Amino acid sequence: MSASILATVSVTDALADALRAQILDGQWPPGTTVAEVEVARRFGVSRPTAKTAVRTLVHEGLLRQDAHRPPHVPRLTGQDVADLFFVRVPLELAIVERLSANPPADGLAAAAEQIERLRALPADAPSSTFVGKDLGFHRALADATQSPRMRQTYATLAGEIHLNMIQTRQALGRERIVHEHSAIHAAIVRGDADTAIRQAREHLTGALGALTEPHGTAT
Repeated sequence: MSASILATVSVTDALADALRAQILDGQWPPGTTVAEVEVARRFGVSRPTAKTAVRTLVHEGLLRQDAHRPPHVPRLTGQDVADLFFVRVPLELAIVERLSANPPADGLAAAAEQIERLRALPADAPSSTFVGKDLGFHRALADATQSPRMRQTYATLAGEIHLNMIQTRQALGRERIVHEHSAIHAAIVRGDADTAIRQAREHLTGALGALTEPHGTAT
């Protein structure tokens, strides 16, 4: 019985991961209905498994479900972006402040690795891959706080941010992102909270500007 339960959870998680990747790659365009019947057919799984996976993505904000209507991929608006950053900015500044006050012994190795992965991406890398490596740095900082609630909160927020960046195809340029991430990382590691917070705020302000500016730098 335990093995059966574990197998079901494993399939459901794998399906949620696969569906999440397809949505973030743009394979389900904004406005597309993501009904459990279609998900079950496309992935060859049972409807209950598809229903659970779809609910997971609704919870993450990658899908929306209005009353008496099936889930769909949302088209995030400027108001959505402003609201995301209303939550994101103070959250990330709190992360940076906490890490700067007590820099991890490993020097934030996971965050440093994300910087190098972004630096090493080829120029023709898919937009979703670029965005994933960009947000990977921020998620690594959230993980480094060792706070389960922070990790969960930031993971949910990051999904919507990723979706918005894919839909707008706007972001800061790679070299700028690598430079700013490196500066934030260095300030945290040396315990310079004031500089780390200032640089993080400037970085996030720039990101918000790119996502709301019609002629921003394409990813």
